[in-house]
Amino acid sequence: MQPVEPTRHFLRFNFLWIVMLLIVLPAFVIYSVRYELRSYAFLIQFLDPHASGLLVRLERHGLDTQEVTLSTTQGPVRARLYVPRGIAHPPGMVLVHGIHHLGIDEPRLMNFARAAASSGFSVLTPEIAALADYHVDGASISTIGESTAWLQQQLGTGPVTIVGVSFAGGLSLLAACDPRYAPNIRALVLMGAYDNLGRVVRFLATSQAEFPDGRTEPYAAHDYGASVFVYSHLDQFFPEADLPVAHGALRDWLWEQPADAQSLLQRLSLPSRATMQILIARQIDRLRPKLLEMIQADDLQLSAISPQGKLGALHVPVFLLHGSTDDIIPSTETLWLEKDIPKPYLRAALITPAFSHVDPDKHAVWTDQLRLVEFLAGVLRTAD
Repeated sequence: MQPVEPTRHFLRFNFLWIVMLLIVLPAFVIYSVRYELRSYAFLIQFLDPHASGLLVRLERHGLDTQEVTLSTTQGPVRARLYVPRGIAHPPGMVLVHGIHHLGIDEPRLMNFARAAASSGFSVLTPEIAALADYHVDGASISTIGESTAWLQQQLGTGPVTIVGVSFAGGLSLLAACDPRYAPNIRALVLMGAYDNLGRVVRFLATSQAEFPDGRTEPYAAHDYGASVFVYSHLDQFFPEADLPVAHGALRDWLWEQPADAQSLLQRLSLPSRATMQILIARQIDRLRPKLLEMIQADDLQLSAISPQGKLGALHVPVFLLHGSTDDIIPSTETLWLEKDIPKPYLRAALITPAFSHVDPDKHAVWTDQLRLVEFLAGVLRTAD
């Protein structure tokens, strides 16, 4: 038998290594960036629920939805559960809506929930009654906390991730600091959250953003936010006899039903009609002195439902996402949160033009889109 020539043996050895590299290297690369790929597919589906690209098809799971009712200390709570198909033990996510009269039926919230479920999470969206009625109150904290306990018990897969949208973000932080609910929470993702509610309302009244270093800068606030504050303090702006009609008129305006709001104006007294017309005409500056007076008088109540100064008991990872152009809760609030959240638990903070108040911007430049993908990939790693 003739021995194999060394050169042929060497070539055969190299060939085998090349084949292995061609097989193993792509698999290793895909494994290394699997959360980035999931993140990208997630964002595509959030932006466009009908997206059908190759990556989306590879990452997408079918899903089922269930209408459920949670029994809580605040009474029955309407909720919706989004369940991915084909996953035996999916991790859980509680997605908490912000201030919007549609609550868990708000289309952007539903798009996010479907995208998260398609990505492999069982997603619970509890209806927070106060937020659906344009109020931020302490009772909502227990509803959020008890929702995490319900979902954890339902799934049996351990603590769940909370995603708090807008004003629900600050409330979710407070729930995570409560020893009754903290064991049920794996991580917090806060989208456009506040640290100090009084500071946010001052911004809405003055269009001046306050920085942690003491600076203030002018930034145009959305008149919608100040009107929400008026709506939750109607008795300070309208006499008792006008309250029912004023409530209906301002509610209709906030619900983007201006014709219905206008139809109620004639039933108000002349002074109340003038105040309501100022609100409907978006002339918030004319109510600024009264708003600032009310913010000062309401300081204790606003502080009670603000995370600032209350985060010493926080022991779960936190991810902060804020749109740099947010004109309802200014992005400076995330700077304050970065300062207040205990450093071991602040996993990531991203202030980006690729996000508005609660929406990703499909027209953002690719570098900002990439940072958003990386941010969400970090969330998915922790939530899994």
